[in-house]
Amino acid sequence: MTGGPDDRPSDRLDGQSLTEQPERPGDHGGSTNLVEQPGWRRLLTAARRSLERTGGRLDSTVTLAAPTDDERFVIIGITGTHRSATASRLSVRLTEVDEHLRAAHGVSLGDVLTATAPLRNRPADLKREAVARDAVLALANDSRHASTAWYAEWLDGLRRDGSLTRVVRTGLPFEDVVRVLDALPAADEPMPVFADRLLDDTKALTEGPLRGLVLRAVATWQQTALPVDGEQERALWESVGLVPDDLASQVLVLNVPATGGLVGQWLTEAAGAGVPMRVTLHQLRLAPLAVTCDEVYVCENPAVLRAATAALGAQVPPLICTEGVPSVAVHTLLRAASGAVIRWRNDFDWTGIRLTAAALHRYPNAVPWRMTAADYLPAAGTGTALLGTPTGTPWDESLGESMRRTGRAVMEERLLDRLIADLCTAGAR
Repeated sequence: MTGGPDDRPSDRLDGQSLTEQPERPGDHGGSTNLVEQPGWRRLLTAARRSLERTGGRLDSTVTLAAPTDDERFVIIGITGTHRSATASRLSVRLTEVDEHLRAAHGVSLGDVLTATAPLRNRPADLKREAVARDAVLALANDSRHASTAWYAEWLDGLRRDGSLTRVVRTGLPFEDVVRVLDALPAADEPMPVFADRLLDDTKALTEGPLRGLVLRAVATWQQTALPVDGEQERALWESVGLVPDDLASQVLVLNVPATGGLVGQWLTEAAGAGVPMRVTLHQLRLAPLAVTCDEVYVCENPAVLRAATAALGAQVPPLICTEGVPSVAVHTLLRAASGAVIRWRNDFDWTGIRLTAAALHRYPNAVPWRMTAADYLPAAGTGTALLGTPTGTPWDESLGESMRRTGRAVMEERLLDRLIADLCTAGAR
């Protein structure tokens, strides 16, 4: 006898949905295709998420929101329980799905899912990653920099933003990162030579994830932002003694006489004429060079050197402009001025303070030039906001205290009249 109009599909509670055809036990072809059937697709996707999240446990429930009729019929067939067509959410236990698949197809839920892609065991993955992260941190803590504040800050940043996890997942050899940092600062070494010596790869620091991690560490070390262009990146590498390009590394000079080869001749002739000139690191290395003067003034901004040129010309005492972070070319020229007093200054901001402190530490014959609280305070009333991490001013403790109290930065240009007056006095001696 055929069924009447009330013999609806939703009343079929024999464990088989209308979207399936009867199969013989052990016939797995149909079970594999369930993944593509409209009534099963979302259910199996939810089951995969649950099993991967729990490490394969079947004692959980998955829920489908806004189920379609096909999905409703499948869940009715699995559970043997009628589900209303108006239900906005339908839930089913994974044990029921597994039992249904075994009875109807002779395969488990895991068999159906792994037929298309392996099941991940996320708890096990997380445990392995945690062990691997601990191993990376143990390796990092063996660094010679491990006791420094900047190194701890760098590592903490890698932990907080997930970079350590990405290192583990990608298999990046973190020991290479530590090896590079432990070899820094370098002795003004060409970067390809340095990379080849340490890592057997001349391009290891010019491309790839290793470069990014080391740059991030160096930026933290130097208390500066990550570089956004090639010039900033070059300056950052040079701050730790690596030379990406000896033609790009330059120094701006005015009236710095020297002996030694063609470059010494150029410098002396330019000094006699009061003409500023740029010298590259490549040029400075052509022949041994000696700067022949008793004192050298160092400023940060080209505006100071330009104003001195206009006001005094050939009467300006030897003046070197760092144009921000001193390049290797700057340091190379200053090393050639052995015995000369180096009068050093920077902007009154925290970066400038750190650069001045580094210079005074690096050069025993260096002294601050207009870098005291008495020089800072008269110009601090309308300066820009003082940003960054405060640092000490051991040559004048009151300077650091004044800067923290006022919260204002003072650029060199605000002291221009006093700086030119100093140069004028020195040039007249």
